[in-house]
Amino acid sequence: MNYHKVSFLASYGLLKQIPPSSKIEIAFAGRSNVGKSSLINKLFNRKGLARVSAVPGKTATINFYDLDDTVHIVDLPGYGYAKVAKTEKVRWAELIEGYLNDESRSMELVVLLVDSRHPATRLDIDMIDYLIETEKPFIIALTKMDKLNKTERQNRLSSIADEIPCGGDITIVPFSAETGEGVEALREIIEEIASYDGENGEGDASDAEA
Repeated sequence: MNYHKVSFLASYGLLKQIPPSSKIEIAFAGRSNVGKSSLINKLFNRKGLARVSAVPGKTATINFYDLDDTVHIVDLPGYGYAKVAKTEKVRWAELIEGYLNDESRSMELVVLLVDSRHPATRLDIDMIDYLIETEKPFIIALTKMDKLNKTERQNRLSSIADEIPCGGDITIVPFSAETGEGVEALREIIEEIASYDGENGEGDASDAEA
């Protein structure tokens, strides 16, 4: 798969604006300021592909990108930022939940970003509970690993599985947009999903989660 062949498609602020799936979709979700835009840019080696904002909670739309005319990358709004009007929080929640709950979409995987510098938050755990309950295939990208020293890194990798539901059964990918750690691991997962779908049609990518 050509990771340099990626392009922005469109942004949608309302669920009803989003067209039906035309390719398999891999969604990226996480709290505001977790490093989602930086991860996407690093993953596809394009600095300006996803806008990195200095203001947490700025991404208020669902953004679609096309990867190698094979996969649609879906950037969901960051959640959990306090300094946002209640009406905006409701709209963002409707966008995220509406997208994830739409069974007609060809959504094959959710990459849930969790900040490695802190224990998983209540909102992170709520999202994991939701993904498990709705049987959505997902993995966790543990971001900003370069911010930890060796001891802190070891502690986080050993404790994260105890902090989250079914932690021992979830694929966790340590990631750093600064050093590139985790880029190849995520690319391999994306390629596995694309290959699986190509061989089996609209299949379930849960096997790629293991």
